[in-house]
Amino acid sequence: MDEHQKELLKNLPKIDEMMLRIEKMESLAGFPREIVKEACRSVVEELRARILREKGEKLRLPTPEQAADRAAEIVEAYRSYRLRRVINATGVILHTNLGRAPLCREAIERVVEVARGYSNLEYDLEKGERGLRYDHVRGLLCALTGAEDALVVNNNAAAVLLVLNALSEGKEAIVSRGELIEIGGEFRIPDVMEKSGARLKEVGTTNRTRLSDYERAISPETGIILKVHTSNFRIMGFTEEADLTSLVALGKKHHIPVVDDLGSGCLIELDRYGLEREPTVRDCLAAGADVVTFSGDKLLGGPQAGIILGKRAFLERIRRNPLNRALRIDKLTLAALEATMVKYLRPAEALADIRVLRALTEPVADVKRRAKRLAAILRRALPEKIAIKIIAGVSMAGGGSLPTREIPTLLVGLRVAFLSAAALEERLRRRELPVIVRVADDRVLLDVRTLDPEEFAEIRDALKAIMAERKAGEG
Repeated sequence: MDEHQKELLKNLPKIDEMMLRIEKMESLAGFPREIVKEACRSVVEELRARILREKGEKLRLPTPEQAADRAAEIVEAYRSYRLRRVINATGVILHTNLGRAPLCREAIERVVEVARGYSNLEYDLEKGERGLRYDHVRGLLCALTGAEDALVVNNNAAAVLLVLNALSEGKEAIVSRGELIEIGGEFRIPDVMEKSGARLKEVGTTNRTRLSDYERAISPETGIILKVHTSNFRIMGFTEEADLTSLVALGKKHHIPVVDDLGSGCLIELDRYGLEREPTVRDCLAAGADVVTFSGDKLLGGPQAGIILGKRAFLERIRRNPLNRALRIDKLTLAALEATMVKYLRPAEALADIRVLRALTEPVADVKRRAKRLAAILRRALPEKIAIKIIAGVSMAGGGSLPTREIPTLLVGLRVAFLSAAALEERLRRRELPVIVRVADDRVLLDVRTLDPEEFAEIRDALKAIMAERKAGEG
């Protein structure tokens, strides 16, 4: 350590002095002293680390006022919400990083209504006694899918964990090697199985698994046969797999339950709308699966939840499992899920009002009309320095759904004379209401398929603000 560094360390801002300056700031009046002190300490420690890291005469300490202002910024930042609404113009409909499925209007209203006071979460209003939280959606789920019974937990990974623990703890769970997928965030099916207490027994190969592979693997140690929908990838070419109907017959023959992890469960036959066939929840239950699990916030278009359906005897075992309490769903999620499921009582209403379904099934001609409308709004509001072009492109389902399907779409491409596409993307992303876009060929691309018409004005306002900032800088 050189002499200059020692001198800098000796003259680091004093925390007590910084706090006195901050306490005089009206904007921070009433903040807990402990939070202010910690912010001051973090500024000093950051400076200390920089001094030790960077050598040379060029390094200068901030003034006491500057150091206090930096600490004040840290305290102020606590008041800014970190979790925020964003505008998804990426074309990825079920964008996991952007929160997957947006809720329909009725689901939002139900969440607000339930949150504003007390609720009958676990109270039976007819009997005047304690009830079960699952009863609020059990009847709806069974009616819509044909299941004997239903249970809901906090996400599908939890659903799989709970089912495996309840039905196969200490026993073998037979699964095809080609279905041992990673479900995102580096969470893998084998890891979930290990934590459940079930013993993984792989059968077949990555690309080919026959019914005979499952049958040879059955032993007195077999707890369940597990089928996993390869939601986020497809194996193409030289492939073979045992269908669910065959696995169910095999399970019945040996008195072994068959669990079908759909991942992204769907209640609507998407092939009617030009998409490839995805097995519906009703299809899987009709094929005889003893238990089916899937997510609430993917193709269903509801809140994050893990939905477990199936035979009553197995569902009762799962419900009694102690893990169920640790993984249970909360009242706000239940409110949103119930409102979403009500939409499916009228399929046409679900397609119109559930945004994920609308985005997946909207005819490209309708998307084109909306793209023209967005382009017209932007042309009227923005100066000539911005070039606007409508471009044909493709959207993706995302969220582990329909991984090979490219959905035709229209993109509104933007070029600004004084900003690169990367710079414009960053400025849109850093707005108070962030706009998340794609960039290609030095254009910012707004995919209209994932945009709601109500967001057009917000995009216009964001771009106008960016242009105004440029003019202010020139002035």
